[in-house]
Amino acid sequence: MDFDLVIKNGTIVTAVNTFTADIGINGETIAAVGQGLAGARVLEAAGKLVTPGAVDIHVHLQMPIGNVVSTDDFYTGTVAAAFGGTTTIIDFVETQPDETMAAAIAARRALADPRVVVDYGLHMTITPADMGKLAQVPAAFAAGCTTFKLYMAYGHRLDDGQLLRALTAVRHVGGLPVVHAENWDVILTLIADNLAHGRTTPHWHPRSRPALLEAEATGRIIDLAVFVGVPIHIFHVSCGAAAARIAAARERGWPVTGETCPQYLFLTQDVYDRPGDEGALPVCSPPIRESREQDALWAALSRGDLQLITTDHCPFTRAEKAANLADYSRIPGGVPSIEMRFAAIYSQGVRSGLLTPSQWVDLCCTAPARLAGLEKKGHIAPGYDADLVIFDPDTPFTLTAQSLHETANWTPYEGLTLHGRVQTTIVRGQIVVTDGELQAAAGYGRYCHRQQRKPQP
Repeated sequence: MDFDLVIKNGTIVTAVNTFTADIGINGETIAAVGQGLAGARVLEAAGKLVTPGAVDIHVHLQMPIGNVVSTDDFYTGTVAAAFGGTTTIIDFVETQPDETMAAAIAARRALADPRVVVDYGLHMTITPADMGKLAQVPAAFAAGCTTFKLYMAYGHRLDDGQLLRALTAVRHVGGLPVVHAENWDVILTLIADNLAHGRTTPHWHPRSRPALLEAEATGRIIDLAVFVGVPIHIFHVSCGAAAARIAAARERGWPVTGETCPQYLFLTQDVYDRPGDEGALPVCSPPIRESREQDALWAALSRGDLQLITTDHCPFTRAEKAANLADYSRIPGGVPSIEMRFAAIYSQGVRSGLLTPSQWVDLCCTAPARLAGLEKKGHIAPGYDADLVIFDPDTPFTLTAQSLHETANWTPYEGLTLHGRVQTTIVRGQIVVTDGELQAAAGYGRYCHRQQRKPQP
């Protein structure tokens, strides 16, 4: 039998094992994995790794924060994702004051659908202004938005009573809450004290958001979720103490998962001491921390105490970052990582022996897809979407603003050389990127209408 496309002789890496085989693709779907497959088109992958397409369930494209908007839109952000081997992203949607959740999802899709190059889904954000809209959670779920973002910080911060109500509403539909866990009251107090004493530079950003209190907030939202009886996922874990709270909950059998991000694995808080606007560029929250926290996070990933690596990709221009150098608390938070993640985790994780190849794939592809309810993504087997990456494990690649396809025109990883690079990215059987060239047009990507878990009483 001939297939539409065959990837031959690659070393296939899944979250379970590694083996040499061919992959046969018909249309948008993996049709066979075996030996001696023939196809109308053949991609030779001898000496290369073949993995599932990477899945990044935490990105912010075209995200407004105050009077600025994150620099990558749905086109440039998904192009960068594709060059980095990511074939599915999940972004966010927020309601306007007089807008229903379903209408907000439709409006966000109207922005994304004509522009995306890879597949995507959406998390519904529940803010204090949405407390009167909790009856609309089933409609959001029915629209394929099965994960719900809850903040414990910023203007979107929910107090404990509001968290309890939101968690309960999500539990009723069988959804998954995904949470930014920090202690906002403490953060505001520390910021006010620093500013009052003239401590205004980015140096004070991590010192206003203590690791211990990130862990406290993580433990508090876990306790609330256990009380309500709903699974919980913790976004962007930046310290070992928060990872330990997640690990302890999982040891008790509670349905808790956590993720970390490249900025916490590759950078340390001395980046905030760089001169001028260089110290403002890496401002993000939770903050980048001391080197001991970086070591703790790699160890947590290796042990399985954290289950995912995402990016929290949310870049702003240099000028936007520099506009508030006199008050670090007003610097828009976020860094670009959407393109470097997959190769960087291989380079630093697998080649150094911190992770196995299967752990790499599980953290970046399989576990994110499973957690987010992307049932046909994140694995290589017949019946799954033909989302695949051909990865050259040996070619070095130096990260620079010019070598990446993100639009912020800076990268916090400037000059970092990775060993291993994405050669080809395939989304649903279509070659989207190969040998440094974009092959797909805006709008090729598709909205993932997710369904997961059964509603709970």
